[in-house]
Amino acid sequence: MRHNLFILFVIRPAMCAFFLTLGIASHGFADVPVGSISGNALSDIFENPENPKNIEKPASTEPAEPVGSTEFDEFDEFDEFNNEEVKEVYDPLSGYNRFMTRVNDKMYIWFFKPVAQGYSFIVREPVRLSIAKFFNNLGFPVRFANNLLQLKIKQAGIETARFGVNTTIGLIGFFDPARSWLELEPYPEDFGQTLGYYGVGTGFHIVLPLLGPSNLRDTIGKLPDYLLDPAIYVDEPEILMAVYCVKIVNATSLYIGQYEVLKEDAVDLYILLRNAYETKRLKDIEE
Repeated sequence: MRHNLFILFVIRPAMCAFFLTLGIASHGFADVPVGSISGNALSDIFENPENPKNIEKPASTEPAEPVGSTEFDEFDEFDEFNNEEVKEVYDPLSGYNRFMTRVNDKMYIWFFKPVAQGYSFIVREPVRLSIAKFFNNLGFPVRFANNLLQLKIKQAGIETARFGVNTTIGLIGFFDPARSWLELEPYPEDFGQTLGYYGVGTGFHIVLPLLGPSNLRDTIGKLPDYLLDPAIYVDEPEILMAVYCVKIVNATSLYIGQYEVLKEDAVDLYILLRNAYETKRLKDIEE
């Protein structure tokens, strides 16, 4: 009896909290760091691995660019101290944010990067790219709902068509014939962008443990997106954990090298990540 109560009131709530954190992390994302632990976090600054623009493997014999490299190029000349596109960021938690940036950086370097490197050594790149496409397809409810909430009816329709084509002809999303055959591009939207679309301000900047740079608006927006994730309705905790772990490690494996280049060129890593994140989110909302 005591054993059952312990499982019900201690183990189960702890597992729920863990899966909530893991699930939100897998949305990026969010789905940043840079300086965070997962590729999904990197996506908030670069390109979301769930919505890759250059997902097809190039014909060159050189290693394929990590997913999202087209967005990474935007920050090649990014100056963290002199960028006119960056409005003044409200940052009352700068002390904590700098500390958490260092923590996330160490977590990425010491744990997530080695795990992702081992994973990429075992799983060939074409397979990892297909897995990224699968999770992109699975994220359809988030994109559809937020396009609809922003009254982007055409984009919501295109997302529906993409989901139908990729789920059937694309073998549940492991391939993307909607893009390669029909030239139907995805329209990624999340609830943070929806709030911004209706004029909700960013609030203060905050670096989330493991998740990386964010702000108050986007942090609040992660929960509705998480609730639209079909994976969370899997009853078996072991399967749910496996799904999220594969999603995060796979995404991270596609970003290896991008964060290191950004970090090497940064005068102040925290300022660079903060301004890059806020700039990209502003562009996402404007588009």
